[in-house]
Amino acid sequence: MCYIAEGRAGACDRYANEGGELVRLDPLTILENREDVPVVPFLDREWDGDLVSGEETFITAVGSGTTYPDYKPAPFIVASKARDADMITVVTEGIFSYCGAKVKIDTDRHLGTERAEIRAEGEVVGHVTTSEYGSQMLSLGGVHHLTGGSKKEGRVTCATLLALCNGERVALTIDGGADLEIAAGQAPVVNGQREERMRVGCGSATVGMFAAQWQGLVDEVVVVDDHITGVMSEHQAGKVIGWPQTGIRIKGRRSTPGRYFQVAEPGTGWGGTNLSDPLTILDTWKPGQARPGLSLLMVSTTGEHAAYYELSEDLVPVRQEMPERLLPSVRRIEENCEPSLASVLFMAGAGGSLRSGVTENPVSLTRSVQSRLTRVTCGGAPVMMWPGGGITFMADVTQMPRNAFGYVPTPALVAPIEFTMAAADYAALGGHMDYVMPLEDALKGLTGRQSDHRLSGRRSENRKKGAPWPVNRERPE
Repeated sequence: MCYIAEGRAGACDRYANEGGELVRLDPLTILENREDVPVVPFLDREWDGDLVSGEETFITAVGSGTTYPDYKPAPFIVASKARDADMITVVTEGIFSYCGAKVKIDTDRHLGTERAEIRAEGEVVGHVTTSEYGSQMLSLGGVHHLTGGSKKEGRVTCATLLALCNGERVALTIDGGADLEIAAGQAPVVNGQREERMRVGCGSATVGMFAAQWQGLVDEVVVVDDHITGVMSEHQAGKVIGWPQTGIRIKGRRSTPGRYFQVAEPGTGWGGTNLSDPLTILDTWKPGQARPGLSLLMVSTTGEHAAYYELSEDLVPVRQEMPERLLPSVRRIEENCEPSLASVLFMAGAGGSLRSGVTENPVSLTRSVQSRLTRVTCGGAPVMMWPGGGITFMADVTQMPRNAFGYVPTPALVAPIEFTMAAADYAALGGHMDYVMPLEDALKGLTGRQSDHRLSGRRSENRKKGAPWPVNRERPE
């Protein structure tokens, strides 16, 4: 339905008009079953005519084009062999209005309240969702932002998702919260500060992990945490190893012994709180148990903040230089903190007419996927398939080939999707058997007669390190 002038590209930058012929601009991407090692890619070698198995080469949907609205078969329906089993892989680029990104940001800092709106270029593109252990979570995109708001909201949402899924850095602002710069697989930047590590655990867990290492070195330890602040002398870990009472009192809601909630407001200070002075959470000490000279270590869950105090004659903590004996334990907390990363999972529902490109009876594909007879991949990358109805999946964008995503001005995201199954299963679900082509023909640059476009080229990529190979004939027991 688009008009593309001679010699020009379309609005989506995916297709061009070359001499009246529709051309897919991005090259078809072919995976080779090697991890990132220096080899000569298959497409740069002379093919010797020997049969190529699906265990060695996999045609991804990146650059394959589409036959949308799928009244005819998908662009590639490829036959291959895997462990002597006949396999079929159906390859197409899906156009997803129902899609978004789930973003995990490894940081102890408070980024925004739950349900706070997230903006790009001033437009709402998502919201903050429930935080997880040591990470803040964002939900970006979705059909309501893509098509349910203003034209600009949809355009900006689509551009944000496209950049994020293709590994580019994106600037976001959370209402009432932080300014972020994130890119998949890279450390996030929060309010202009690059995050280095995620917390080793909550305050209570940190007390439990390092109790024995602190015993005999300091009289009391408080691990400050926005969620669960830990106090050594009261905690069960301290009790078990015989840690004596110190008379400490904590401001906050006591949960179980040595575990306190709501000691401060969320923020970007100590342990994800708004504190710059940790003594703020301490109440007066119990005179019968506390004593002058009692030593106190206060530390955050990442080891980024740490301070040492001794009680005065009036039982008031006075900050002192950190003793050498405690430095290794603070460093050990830092050592046990994993590097802070931003993780991006593309999430989409593969429904509608896309399934007709695979089979004449769309629901049979859905049932085959749900029963795990059909394996779904996204640019060759493994996906997490949601249970229940439909074909709803999530995939780590860092496991996909570079520039795997595109867009259409609808606005909607264009993403690769492949369905792989045994040839017998494909025939049984009513697949387009008349359009099956050998893998060798696809590698020669041939396309199926159903395609209304030609390819501009091909490129090959090695399998991502540690990623499973997409062709697998195993079935559930």
